[in-house]
Amino acid sequence: MASFRVACGLRRGCSKRFVSTDPVPRLSTAEIAQMRNELFSKEKERQLSLYPRIEKIEVKYVGTSHPGTLFIMNKGLSTPYTCAMHLSEWHCKKSVLALVDGNLWDMYRPLTQSCEIQFLTFKDEDPEEVNKAYWRSCAMILGCVLEQAFKDEYLVTLVRAPEVPVVSGAFCYDVILDSRLNAWTPTEENLRSFTKEVHKLIYKDLPFEILDVDVKVALEIFQHNQYKLDAVKQKASQNSEGIVQLHRFGDFIDVSEGPHIPRTSFCGQYEVTAAHNLESRQSELIRRVQGLSLPVQLKLHHAVWHRLLERSQKLVNEDKRKEMKNENEVSKTESV
Repeated sequence: MASFRVACGLRRGCSKRFVSTDPVPRLSTAEIAQMRNELFSKEKERQLSLYPRIEKIEVKYVGTSHPGTLFIMNKGLSTPYTCAMHLSEWHCKKSVLALVDGNLWDMYRPLTQSCEIQFLTFKDEDPEEVNKAYWRSCAMILGCVLEQAFKDEYLVTLVRAPEVPVVSGAFCYDVILDSRLNAWTPTEENLRSFTKEVHKLIYKDLPFEILDVDVKVALEIFQHNQYKLDAVKQKASQNSEGIVQLHRFGDFIDVSEGPHIPRTSFCGQYEVTAAHNLESRQSELIRRVQGLSLPVQLKLHHAVWHRLLERSQKLVNEDKRKEMKNENEVSKTESV
């Protein structure tokens, strides 16, 4: 496996200089993933049990094709994807997000009341929210690969996936690697190994599940990662009910910034392109791993793709997002 080659290559390069000094046995990456999945599944089942009797809701489709179509769906069970199945195969394959009563909605998020629905695609006149969801999902896939790529040879701590705009040139995930790897710089072969692992996940066509949980549940799920615990507490503080939104695909779970694409197979071209050391006041070395991807529904000339790849290797700066946000706020103020 590609991830095995990464770990073996690192072991050969570092074994002469570093010796493991872990004094206390810790759970393996696989054991932590299993624990998180069991807690996630248990909470999902508990929430489903809140709907002991099937209640019907009316969902009105207000899209451009088949407008006014009325679906009779199951409350707490049916999803936008279920509605798309009643429309056409095109809606199932092309719909990235839904608008439910004007609110952004994951395609696999259950509907909880009668509502109006429409679907968003990459080919819409204004695909901004769809692009954000795609970038966000690509970063989550990257985080999954990084956490698992080193097996149990080296500890990998996921920090966060910064919410950066598509115009920044790359999505990214910040991680802290085992301190024994502080002097290690990923080679082109290492990056290609990461990319191969990504494409295995894409090929599996894994759905992105969403689950809103109480802060106590989220804290239990991420009890082995202090950075995720901090993120959970921050998200809970921003919600009046202390609710935290989680996403899962396969056996990987993460704290979410917003909606995601329906399945990993929506990703087409995808490459892990760079890793940068970040300046930090903390003792640990934080690395920003970056990548570039294009939805399977969109195609680019290979020359354009290679130019974008070169651009994606440059360090992504979060200040770009802040600048764009400020510019948008100014524009809105001026328009008023």
